[in-house]
Amino acid sequence: MIAALLGKAGSTLVTGLVGAAAYDGAKRAVGAGVVREGAVAATAWGLRGKRRVETGAEQLRLTTGDIVAEARERVGEQAPPPGAHEAHDHQH
Repeated sequence: MIAALLGKAGSTLVTGLVGAAAYDGAKRAVGAGVVREGAVAATAWGLRGKRRVETGAEQLRLTTGDIVAEARERVGEQAPPPGAHEAHDHQH
């Protein structure tokens, strides 16, 4: 009974010490600007990734437009100028 109580008390003490050390480490990291630097670096990576995705999407859009224009040419249709809307034979 006493051994179990001492075991639980020791476990609680160790958990408290580890928690306090982690808290102190986090407090120092925030004070030193480590967290801010990490956030800035992560945001920079996100912006770079976003630019790459946007570039890829634009390249895909241009390639698709070229393919559609060539296909229309093969079947004898005239491709509309870029940005022109095609007329529909129905109402929306």
